[in-house]
Amino acid sequence: MVQGTTSKEAHNESLTVRDERTGKTYTIPIVENSIPATAFKKIVAPSKKGEREENETERGLRVLDKGFLNTAVIRSQITYIDGEAGILRYRGIPIEQLAVNSSYLECAYLLIYGNLPTRPHFNTFKAEVMHHSIMHHDSEELFASFRYDSHPMAILTSAFAALGSYYAEANPSLAGQGLYTRGTPESLAIMDKQIYRLLGKATTMAAMAYRIRQGRAFVTPPVGLSYTGSFLYQMDHLGEEGYKPNPILEKALDVLFLLHADHELNASCTTVLQTGSSLVDPYSAVAAGCASLYGPLHGGANEAVIRMLISIGPPDNVPRFLEQVKKKERVLSGFGHRVYKTSDPRSFIVRKTADEVFALTGTDPLLQTAMRLHDEAMKDDYFVSRKLAPNVDFWSGLIYRAMGFPMDFFPVLFAVPRVAGWLAHWRQMMLQEGGVKIWRPRQIYVGPEKRDFVPIEERKDEGKQPRERPTEVYHSGQSKRYYLAEYTGKAKL
Repeated sequence: MVQGTTSKEAHNESLTVRDERTGKTYTIPIVENSIPATAFKKIVAPSKKGEREENETERGLRVLDKGFLNTAVIRSQITYIDGEAGILRYRGIPIEQLAVNSSYLECAYLLIYGNLPTRPHFNTFKAEVMHHSIMHHDSEELFASFRYDSHPMAILTSAFAALGSYYAEANPSLAGQGLYTRGTPESLAIMDKQIYRLLGKATTMAAMAYRIRQGRAFVTPPVGLSYTGSFLYQMDHLGEEGYKPNPILEKALDVLFLLHADHELNASCTTVLQTGSSLVDPYSAVAAGCASLYGPLHGGANEAVIRMLISIGPPDNVPRFLEQVKKKERVLSGFGHRVYKTSDPRSFIVRKTADEVFALTGTDPLLQTAMRLHDEAMKDDYFVSRKLAPNVDFWSGLIYRAMGFPMDFFPVLFAVPRVAGWLAHWRQMMLQEGGVKIWRPRQIYVGPEKRDFVPIEERKDEGKQPRERPTEVYHSGQSKRYYLAEYTGKAKL
């Protein structure tokens, strides 16, 4: 029997499994509507004759879950999502209430520390974050080393990783692996200081990545502005006296930051925790999360929406585009979500914010195409039956475009606010009961069984598919001349 009790009450909170291979019955406890995956290791059976030894049948069952479709890897108190009902809450508070009444920095505090702050606590938190927004002068050389046309996410990811090299006291490899897990006042103080630094410098580094493209000198973070106000100032200030960003754009960006602050265990957050489970410094963990968010299936989705709308063209082209989507000839970006099976609750808030921005900036020509796409898709059974409703990316890209941000900067505007969520989950894991265990998933090995090494002269070409052999690269220009030249030690192709 697997761990459990024999009482009727306890039996009702369990799962009974009968292994037809052996006839044995196992009782697995259900706690918080979940079952421990390790319980299945107790379900063993003898190997069948001729069975692959790599199946490890006698060592217990493994749980196969490609892409974490239904696997919980941590107990969390931070963000709750109900995809069926379209619910998103930060620490129990509905996102709709926070978007109207709170700010990004206040939500960052809420996510990290668990409750909305009192005014004295929030003043301390905000002052520390803004104080730590200034970058070391030497870091300017790192940013300047990138080409003017480098993708800003490549720059930002590199900058987060490099940032850790400035703070030896923040590195568990140097200061001891219990640096962040002890939970003592001294340990918490060190942890909080890194949180202030990462939140404060995120906007500064993003602005520096932006100004590289413009060929402009970097701007020292100003005093007295809001978090998003300081961000806009650092991107756009050209030396004018008394410069202040437009308050409507400042507020709109703050709302978008708030909505993007956290979204439970998405790909980038999971990457942060996977990396952080090795007890690496938080700068390296955040850099890994930034790299994960870079992908078009994650942080690049709002950029993909704009490229899609541009490719569609005028609103009259929408019906033809949707027919192509149904035939799998085109990709519909900005609709549907891995978690939400109804409407994304953030999309309604973003839509209202979009109206406020467009009233200031003027209507984007793509808006009419977007509206037609929205209306046509929402009355088409093909998309309705598949629960493909607009998500937050559908509208946020239009807002960023209206505000004058280049498309490849959109993922940066996703990454900067998500730092708060990453840090909240990282901090929770560091302080969890029982300590931190390094994340090490299992695999189902389906490769070749044991085989002997064959000398190269005796080998046969066994690659039957293109993926089983290296691709030959066509060389032209300088490379072609180089390979045609003769020199000592030239390799034989």
